[in-house]
Amino acid sequence: MAIETERLLLRNWREGDGDAFHRHTNTPAVMRWLGGVKPRADMDEVVARLTRWQEERGFTFWVVERKADGALLGFCGLKVADGENSSVIGATEIGWRLREDAWGQGYAKEAASASLDFAFDALGVERVVAITFRQNEASWGLMKRLGMRYRADLDYEDPRFRDLNPTIVYEIAREEWRK
Repeated sequence: MAIETERLLLRNWREGDGDAFHRHTNTPAVMRWLGGVKPRADMDEVVARLTRWQEERGFTFWVVERKADGALLGFCGLKVADGENSSVIGATEIGWRLREDAWGQGYAKEAASASLDFAFDALGVERVVAITFRQNEASWGLMKRLGMRYRADLDYEDPRFRDLNPTIVYEIAREEWRK
């Protein structure tokens, strides 16, 4: 499976991707809103889970690869929302995590737009949600630039992130995306 954009390739995980993913995204800046830098074993479990989702569901948080040089920039894609205590369990959730030197260049919006196209066109879902924390302005800023709207009625407390709660939810419906 691969989705191609002007500058990016969103693709399945391959052998060896875990090394670059760990090296480039398991940094204090990237992991600031995700509970901090993780042990390598935790990052390997993330890659294993993302690979399993692709095999089982046909979608995942895909590798984001820059076409110009083949660099692994991070991930972006879709999952089934499953967070403990989440108000959106079962919904199609979009998410992204890019390395710091890829920030501010429009890669996240480009990858997220392609992921939303896939959600609405290939999967035929009615709505897509995204979650973050109020303090993570870059993330919810992207959600707004994608046309997503804040759903305060869906905010919830995530027990994994007690110091950051509440978890805030943005949403976009298929007809809103098509506009």
